[in-house]
Amino acid sequence: MRAMDGVTDRSAYRLDNCSIERTLAVLGEKWTFLVLREAFNGVRRFADLQTNTGAPRQVLSARLTRLVEEGLLRKVPYQEPGQRQRDEYRLTQKGVDLYPILVSLMHWGDRYVADPEGPPVLLTHRGCGALIEQRMHCADGHDVASPQEVSPRPGPGARLRRPAAVG
Repeated sequence: MRAMDGVTDRSAYRLDNCSIERTLAVLGEKWTFLVLREAFNGVRRFADLQTNTGAPRQVLSARLTRLVEEGLLRKVPYQEPGQRQRDEYRLTQKGVDLYPILVSLMHWGDRYVADPEGPPVLLTHRGCGALIEQRMHCADGHDVASPQEVSPRPGPGARLRRPAAVG
């Protein structure tokens, strides 16, 4: 590991196993986030997901299939009296773990792209009614207020680039 002024020289490492890139390969599409928004709000049935997201039927079907394949949602059969069996879509733990990401996106949107009147939704703690806030902190409990307070360093999955062949 080479360092310049205490910061790791990232050019020495490959980026082909970047966790951000891999996450975006699963999530990086508008309809996926809207389906997850609805799932976090307890919406489980295809017709309700379609109504609430406005997604075209084929697009929604493809997104739900992908989210099930990726293990973010699971299908649970149900049947209304006199109707054929259908599936509900429920969050798995892997899906639930995305909640802070969606809340971060929402808070960013509330700050930068909401209507002049303010955000359309406020998240409050069910126990006391206070607004939900998100903060980053290190494992020792120190608040981390900006990217300037963070030092990226190689993790256990870091891969060195191969040096160019000398001819």
